[in-house]
Amino acid sequence: MIPLESYLLASNLSDFTASVIDSMRWIDALLPLSTLICIYSLHKRKNRGAEASGRERGAYALRIKQYALTTLAAFLLSVILIFAKGGPEKAFNNLDNANMYTCKVPMYTIFGNLIHEANQQKTVFTPKIKAEIDNWMKHQPAYQPLADSIARKKTLVVIFCESLESWEINRKVEGKEITPNLNRYIADSHTLYAPHVLTQVKGGRSIDGQLLVSTGLLPLMSGCYAMQFPFTHYPSLVKAMKEEHPDLSSYLMTVDKPITWNQSVVAENFGISQMFFNDQWVNDEKVGSRKKLGDVSFMKQIVAKLKKGGIMKKGKSNYLQIVTYSGHNPFILPDNLKRIHFKGDYPEKMRDFMIMANYTDHGLGILLDYLKSRPDYKDMMIVIIGDHEGLAADRKPICESPAAKGIVSDKQFTPFIVVNAPVGGIYNKVMGQVDQYPTILNLMHLDHYKWKGMGQSIFDPRKYPAAVGSDNMNVETTGNVPEKEIKRLTQAHRISDFLIRYDKIIK
Repeated sequence: MIPLESYLLASNLSDFTASVIDSMRWIDALLPLSTLICIYSLHKRKNRGAEASGRERGAYALRIKQYALTTLAAFLLSVILIFAKGGPEKAFNNLDNANMYTCKVPMYTIFGNLIHEANQQKTVFTPKIKAEIDNWMKHQPAYQPLADSIARKKTLVVIFCESLESWEINRKVEGKEITPNLNRYIADSHTLYAPHVLTQVKGGRSIDGQLLVSTGLLPLMSGCYAMQFPFTHYPSLVKAMKEEHPDLSSYLMTVDKPITWNQSVVAENFGISQMFFNDQWVNDEKVGSRKKLGDVSFMKQIVAKLKKGGIMKKGKSNYLQIVTYSGHNPFILPDNLKRIHFKGDYPEKMRDFMIMANYTDHGLGILLDYLKSRPDYKDMMIVIIGDHEGLAADRKPICESPAAKGIVSDKQFTPFIVVNAPVGGIYNKVMGQVDQYPTILNLMHLDHYKWKGMGQSIFDPRKYPAAVGSDNMNVETTGNVPEKEIKRLTQAHRISDFLIRYDKIIK
């Protein structure tokens, strides 16, 4: 359901109109149509009632009263049951679990859920909430540093790739590699690659992806932190690096506007000091319904800025965050920019998705090859992340297509790729997006930073191969995982909501 505060964010939709339209389904029309049909039916009955006999009018009035009394009785029964469960607040909170997460709106209606969300924003921090947080933290496994003998890096580059999914990587279709450049770097022994990262973003989508990786926090249970709580005191990778390297220079590069998901305010709160938004680039390669700068030209212009000097100075400690755009739904790439073509009878959305991934991969290759050529490459670590899964509601029909068998994954897995990592290899087990933050802390030796995140580093031998996602709190595991651990991972979503909402992350 659309969160309450999101109704006030219509301006954000101007950049995502095509994605919104593409996500619509015919069944969505049932609610407004059923309402209109009821209004029309009542109107006709009213007109007929004016010509009807007194007896007919009395019968009609009786039916209306019976309906009203039945509705009132059902309402009163619901109220009694709710208060028997401890009141509205407790009744709603009892549904915050993997099995009942989707039941809030069907049980309490759209309007009841909106009222609950409005009340949530007025709630105060209580000893009970504090006890719940403390209890969860007590059972969070302690962070374990890597050995001092492992090489240290001074510069961190984090690239958020819009909607990039793991099944596209190391995948050949009709003998053609979808992502030849990423494949080339993953094959390097100095690259760490985890293909089974479960999507955990919620209402904020891409900006939630940045929260998960940059802060090690899970998104709000409902709504978007960037709009509701932009001034919460967030920890971040940038702040952790700043403690270790006081001379740190930090940059954000994106083709979005500063107001998109309140990104400029969020980036500043995360500790980023210099930002490059849409007006800092030449839009010479238009992609998507909003004709924004395409990823290939974007990467070329980033390389040009870096070569020019003044940004990411060699020999210093740097943090560079890059956010791509072209992979936004509906994944339509102009014909003149397509670098790969397929002859098979694939679902249209699947074909477009693969072509777009190939286009973004070409841009990444340009950037990665430049970074590798720099003399300070030995001190640099490059993290490439799919900010969230991309196929969404299209996944099921695509996977049911015979042409997609053995190609498209039915799981919401994104890649976690660390180029020039001090520890290489492939981690084939399930992990969550929230586990990327402590893993990066490990690799960068940022061990003294107080906030270690709500996830667990993949280098921790105690880590269970499991994650709880955002698709109705879906659970993915590798092998058997204790139910107690699944419950802890599920509760983490609610605890993170408290930490953000009440500004209790680092005290």
